[in-house]
Amino acid sequence: MKKNIVILGSTGSIGKKTFNIVRKDKKNFDIKLLSTNKNVSEIIRQAKEFKVKNIIISDYDKFIKAKSKYKNKNITIFNKFKDIDKILNKKKIFYSMIAVSGLEGLQPALILPKYSKNLAIVNKESLICGWCLIQKELKKYNTNFLPIDSEHYSIFSLIKNISKIDIKKIYITASGGPFLNYPKKKFKFIKPAQALKHPNWKMGKKITIDSATLMNKVFEVIEAKNIFNIPYNKISILTHPSSYVHALVMFKSGVTKLLIHDPDMRIPIYNSIYNSNDKLLKKNINIKNLDFNIINNLDLKNVNVKKFPTIKLLNKLPESNTLFETVLVTINDYLVYKFLDNKISFEELNDMLIKFILSKDFSKYKKIIPKNLEQINDLRKLVSLKMNQKVI
Repeated sequence: MKKNIVILGSTGSIGKKTFNIVRKDKKNFDIKLLSTNKNVSEIIRQAKEFKVKNIIISDYDKFIKAKSKYKNKNITIFNKFKDIDKILNKKKIFYSMIAVSGLEGLQPALILPKYSKNLAIVNKESLICGWCLIQKELKKYNTNFLPIDSEHYSIFSLIKNISKIDIKKIYITASGGPFLNYPKKKFKFIKPAQALKHPNWKMGKKITIDSATLMNKVFEVIEAKNIFNIPYNKISILTHPSSYVHALVMFKSGVTKLLIHDPDMRIPIYNSIYNSNDKLLKKNINIKNLDFNIINNLDLKNVNVKKFPTIKLLNKLPESNTLFETVLVTINDYLVYKFLDNKISFEELNDMLIKFILSKDFSKYKKIIPKNLEQINDLRKLVSLKMNQKVI
């Protein structure tokens, strides 16, 4: 019997990789739902290939045009994630992938546990801002959670079936982005085009800038703390230019384990699908052989905080999941897009990020635990409004 699959954000980088893995094993999978924001032509092509009857197009203008253009194509087109309840309607989904960008990914992350046996989430914002809400739904419906970010997939693999009390330290790695060895004195001259040249990964503009500032790693530490319920003082960051080691776990027994794989997101996606059910016959994803040149020169180092001051924010975060993480994500988003629009410099991006996040206006949110999606969305709007008042 075929396994039912849902892929949200199917036209983005992670969504396409998930789709391509499933494509190579069509006899085992049946896609029940796909979603995109604006890439209508791609999602229609995907839907036709797999005979998917339902798709979601989030952009309203694109949705209206697509609904008219494809009304006779045996595809029902929806505009809102809340329609997932109507679309799935008691169907049990073997595997759901949420690869939607931004906080828009939180709503489906709160809906899909009701229908999914295995839920894979690559959306950072939802895991950072709304983990306590997601976790509640996962427990309620007995849904398996599968982290997809290479660092969290690695930690998940390394500590499986091991008690948390046996863990001494977790290290996640950072490539260091394009400026790991760039002179600090030249940071004030960095342009967006330079910051968008990531040495190892092909990603969207926003996350690529986060990698250049290492804010991406701050987010990943928060995710790791949330997902694995490990305190911040047990999680550290190491720079590792080749992105071959993704995580290391030191145990109280004196043993340290590490997980390596090429900087290729197909690997965690593939394993999240196939390791969820041993009865599925695994397909070869044509990975490369081990690179012993890299293994013989791992080049693991502590982060240079003077060059990457965003790392200092980890000392200012509350241990529990609060609304302060929504403040953090929103301010960072705002400033990253200001930098991309050439409104602020790279150094200003770093300085203003720390300044505004630690300002008195927002410190009160460290004590407030999120109650629902609406509360998070309302705070995001409020913080954006305040940032518009503070930044020209």
